[in-house]
Amino acid sequence: MHTTAVLSRDPAAAFSIEPIEVDEPRAGEILVRIVAAGICHTDLVSRRAGAADRPILLGHEGAGVVAAVGPDVRAVRPGDHVVLTFRHCGICRNCGAGRPAYCHRATALNQFGRRAHDTPRALVDGSPILDGFFGQSSFAGYALTTEDNTIVVDPAIDLAVAAPFGCGFQTGAGAVLNALRPEAGAWVAVYGAGAVGMAGLLAARTVPEVRVVVVETSAARRELALELGADAALDPADGPTAARIRELTEGGATHALDTTGVATVLGDAVTALGVGATVVAVGLGRGTPPIDVGDLVLHGKVIRGCLEGDSVPSAFIPHLLDLYAAGRFPVERLIARYPHDEVGAALADQRAGTVVKPVLTW
Repeated sequence: MHTTAVLSRDPAAAFSIEPIEVDEPRAGEILVRIVAAGICHTDLVSRRAGAADRPILLGHEGAGVVAAVGPDVRAVRPGDHVVLTFRHCGICRNCGAGRPAYCHRATALNQFGRRAHDTPRALVDGSPILDGFFGQSSFAGYALTTEDNTIVVDPAIDLAVAAPFGCGFQTGAGAVLNALRPEAGAWVAVYGAGAVGMAGLLAARTVPEVRVVVVETSAARRELALELGADAALDPADGPTAARIRELTEGGATHALDTTGVATVLGDAVTALGVGATVVAVGLGRGTPPIDVGDLVLHGKVIRGCLEGDSVPSAFIPHLLDLYAAGRFPVERLIARYPHDEVGAALADQRAGTVVKPVLTW
């Protein structure tokens, strides 16, 4: 299948738009015509996996229409509208316990995995492309996927809006709804108002009588957070946020979500918690957060991590899309669409903070 792709030939250079050839689906594979693909921070940091002389094909928030299926595919048919997400084996202990993000084979399945028979899925100028990212590599007009990461959705849903549900939106929303689970009267503190943090804010707002405070450096994003229902938006440049949150919430937040991956921010989030409260960290970062062990123990605070929103995508993504269709999860406010050959402009706008979630279209 001839198409165009957004390739990375050198991690230090700009993405290039190039014609590629995508193979027909083999046994267990699904060929999806990509309509849209969100740009996620994980795509950008993963560019380092590619050598300068071997292009890599990224993209793990794809959405499109099934063009063809290979033998042994049962749950997906040509013509289905689908959202693509992460892969999981479905048979290990964690998958069996409803925690597919922690699949024992997650790394092998999601980090540029090859076909079992080692034939290339995609070629550029006759040479193999390093692909299979999250089992999709959806920065192209077509992608080969499998049933475990291909979620059939309502064809009435705008696929450019649906695409980020495959990772970013389900990560933020799931961290709140599946991991934190706030109840009426809760105060949720969200650190970082990017796509993941904003999805967390919107998810919290689906729970009656839950209030939200957002901590964010960008004035534009603080303003948007307030428009989307945050009760307060704090600028860390105005001084330590923990004391202000404890005052605002009359004793400390009951729940917190850290999307930044910055160790000092996670430390601040713990300090801002009230008695028995929990902070969930979803940002992959480095360093050791400054934690007062006495505060942690004496106030019964909990710190935990969360991957992909602790979700079962086949159930959670349709649930979130139902909330969106009902007007209760207005993520369309976060999205800016770009033709895929304008990927440079999309990245520049994302870096400038003028766009929360850029989505490439084909």
